[in-house]
Amino acid sequence: MTQFKTLDDADLKGKRVLLRVDLNVPMKDAFVTDKTRIKRVLPTIREIATKGGRVVLLAHFGRPKGKPNAQMSLKPIVPVLAEMIGRPVAFAEDCIGAVAEAAVAALKDGEILLLENTRFYAGEEKNDPDFVAALAKLGDLYVNEAFSAAHRAHASTEGLAHHMPAYAGRTMQAEIEALEKGLGSPARPLVAVVGGAKVSTKIDLLENLVARVDALVIGGGMANTFLAANGVAVGKSLCEHDLADTARQIMAAAEKAGCRILLPVDAVIAREFKAGAANEVVPVTAVPQDAMILDAGPKSVEAIEACFDGAKTLVWNGPLGAFEIAPFDAATAAAARHAAKLTKAGGLVSVAGGGDTVAALNQAGVAGDFTYVSTAGGAFLEWMEGKSLPGVEVLKA
Repeated sequence: MTQFKTLDDADLKGKRVLLRVDLNVPMKDAFVTDKTRIKRVLPTIREIATKGGRVVLLAHFGRPKGKPNAQMSLKPIVPVLAEMIGRPVAFAEDCIGAVAEAAVAALKDGEILLLENTRFYAGEEKNDPDFVAALAKLGDLYVNEAFSAAHRAHASTEGLAHHMPAYAGRTMQAEIEALEKGLGSPARPLVAVVGGAKVSTKIDLLENLVARVDALVIGGGMANTFLAANGVAVGKSLCEHDLADTARQIMAAAEKAGCRILLPVDAVIAREFKAGAANEVVPVTAVPQDAMILDAGPKSVEAIEACFDGAKTLVWNGPLGAFEIAPFDAATAAAARHAAKLTKAGGLVSVAGGGDTVAALNQAGVAGDFTYVSTAGGAFLEWMEGKSLPGVEVLKA
């Protein structure tokens, strides 16, 4: 198990705590439309405040390209955060310099301050030493709670940890521990589900997984590329025919590594992609030229569930079909419910992540029953690809 310092190791009372959080939440007309990420950071903010720390929140929002941009101010998040945490939250119109320094100096033990968007400075994404030093002036210790930004070596996600005692927040801690169980030192057999539209975006992921897992379930549009590479006609289905060689190389690598690949054996097909479109189930070898594969069929789901039954650990990224539109969400929902049932019964450690995956599990009503669901998109994917994450590496003792 990777060793890193947590809040259990920190003396917080009277200290100015620079807490990097992820508040990059969906907004519409200055209203927060999804509070999941805010909810995740509340326990750490509360714990630091309750223990007498002075909480100085660092966060980014959007892509302001290193310049102030009123549309990407964190100010509208202040009332939402204050209401959710049940304490007042102060706001500083800058994240470094005199304005930020005065706001931090005014803090008393247990009080909370949110600084303006760190990406209003080009030094944030460049991890510029002068910008890091300007941030470091504001705190006595650093806590990183933003796993979702841990794949970026930015000033507030990586640079600060070199300047002061650094700790993992509770969400970061839970995330690292869950990922360690998922791929670091998993109980075997280990099964991975990789779905989604395109193979091209997940080549690194597939190459890493076939060398590490015992079975790999491939679903979604990606599966069509693998089927086509095996000489199966997929009609008008989404398919990257130009990646047939890549798909064959991945299958050959899997065979060599003793990793079983599960592709759909039957499919739900339709002539048009819309809600309630006329559809039928056919073997994958019998897809008409004018039809599209939009979901895995019931026999494929049975094979996936049987694969889960024999597993001890499951890592999941991406849906098995076009889950956004009913009835093409059926395979994803059925497989997710089965994984959730096995997890609840204590037989399976299930770790899932990635935007579409989280949406699909929520839609199936089982996100709460998985061992861990990561809200981090890019960071979760890079971790699954076997890459080291700068924001995590720097916390290691």
